[in-house]
Amino acid sequence: MLAEISLSAIIVWIVCLLLAGGVAWSRYEKKKTRDKFLRELIAMDPVRREKVLSRLRPDIQTDLRQQLMERFRIS
Repeated sequence: MLAEISLSAIIVWIVCLLLAGGVAWSRYEKKKTRDKFLRELIAMDPVRREKVLSRLRPDIQTDLRQQLMERFRIS
């Protein structure tokens, strides 16, 4: 026997899929933007890089410095 699927159940599933897609897309864009910013930091001279990093929030600054060290061995 087939279970009856109501219209409201279908709508709820569609909304959940759209929300999940939106969350995944925003995480992808955040990662893509972070990678682009890291590439720009690498291209900068060290003095300018430090000046740019010093203007950021401390938590973001620490995370970016860690990423630079892990990926590119740049302090």
